[in-house]
Amino acid sequence: MTGFIVGSAIGPLVGGVLLEYFPWGSVFLLGVPVMLVLLVAGPLLLPEFRDDAAGPLDLPSALLCVGMVLAVIFGIKSAARDGVTLAALAAVLLGLAVGMLFVRRQRRLAQPMFDLGLFANRGFSVSVAAMLLTILALSGTWLMVFQYLQGVLGLSPLDAGIVMLPPALLQVLASVLVPRLARRHPPHRLVSAGLLLALPGFLAMMLVGGPPAGSPYAGSPFAGDLVSLWLLVAGTSVLGVGVMPMMILGTDLVVGSAPPTKTGAAAATSETATELGMALGIAIIGSVGAAVYRSHMLAVANGVGLPPELAASAIDTLGGALVAAERLPGEAGAALLHAAREAFAAALHVNAVIGAAIMLATALIVALFLRRTAEPGQGESGHGSAAISDDLIK
Repeated sequence: MTGFIVGSAIGPLVGGVLLEYFPWGSVFLLGVPVMLVLLVAGPLLLPEFRDDAAGPLDLPSALLCVGMVLAVIFGIKSAARDGVTLAALAAVLLGLAVGMLFVRRQRRLAQPMFDLGLFANRGFSVSVAAMLLTILALSGTWLMVFQYLQGVLGLSPLDAGIVMLPPALLQVLASVLVPRLARRHPPHRLVSAGLLLALPGFLAMMLVGGPPAGSPYAGSPFAGDLVSLWLLVAGTSVLGVGVMPMMILGTDLVVGSAPPTKTGAAAATSETATELGMALGIAIIGSVGAAVYRSHMLAVANGVGLPPELAASAIDTLGGALVAAERLPGEAGAALLHAAREAFAAALHVNAVIGAAIMLATALIVALFLRRTAEPGQGESGHGSAAISDDLIK
C-alpha cells in the first residue's frame, strides 16, 4: 500500500509534466514501460500461494458477474444524465436479476468461482463491506479534486500535481506508521478511529467555494480563491491519512479470516471489493454530483444566449462550460464561467456530504462488529498477505 501511495504521488507530477509539454494522449504511454517490466519480472519475483485443488475458471460465472456490474452502473449513470427513465430502471433491474443468477450458480457449483461460504465468517464479511464502503466514499469525492483544482481554481495540470504532493507525502508517512500502531491497538479501534479522523477532511471540502467573481483565470497556484485552495489541500490531507488504517489493515483482516487454502480467494475478494467500491463511488456519488452541477447550470446556460450545442456542452460538464465561456464575448463569458465554477463547487459539497455519511456509517460498523478482532500476530501459524493467523478474527 505504501508503494501504491508513492505511485499516486508520482503519477500526477509526471502526468502534469507530460500534459504541460506534450499532447494529452502522452499520459497513456506512462503504463507501457511499467507493464513491460512487470510482465518480465513478475513471474520471476512474485511468489504465489494457490489452492492446488482449485477448479478451472467458470466462464459463465465471470460473464454473469461482469454483466451484473455493467448493467447496474449503466442504469445509474443513465438516470443521472437523463432522469429516472424506463430504460434506466430496466437496466438496474436487469443487473439485479443477473446478480441473482450469479449467486444461485455459485451456490450450486462444487467449485464456485466466488466462494460465498467465506461470508459466513462475520470478520470476513464485515471487513469486505468496510473496504468497499471506504473506497466508495473516498472515490466519489476524490474524483472531483483535480477537476476543481484545474477547472475552478485555474491551476495547470503540473501545478495541480505539485499542490497535491503534500497530501500524498502525508499518506506515505501514515502508511508507514500504521503497522507500528497496529502492534499496540486492536485493528477495529485503529480503523474506526482513522475513519472518524477522515470526517473533518470531508468537512473542509464542504467549505470550499468557487473563486470570487472577476478573479483571474491563469495557470498558477495563486489563481482563484486561496482559501478554497488551502481548504482542499488540508481536507485531502486529513482524508488520506484517515483512511490509511483501513487501506493498510483491510486486506489483512480479510485474508486473515479465511482458511489457509482459501487465502487466494479471500485476497481476490478484497481486491474486488476495492475495485467495485471505486466503480460504484464514481457511478453513484459521481452521478449525484453531476446532477447537482447540471441543475445549477440549466438556467444559467439558457440565460446567456448560448447556441444549443454549446449550451448542451456547458450543462453537461465543467470542461464544456470552460470551452463555451471562451467563445462568448465579454461579460456573458465571464458570467458563464463564474456560474460553472460555483455549480461545480456545489456539486463537490454534495459529494462530500454523502462521503462523510458513508464514512461515519463505516466507522460505526467496524467499531461495533469487529470489536472482538485480535491484534495482528497473536496467532501461531500465520498465512495470507501479512502472515496473519487463522484465529485473527473470531
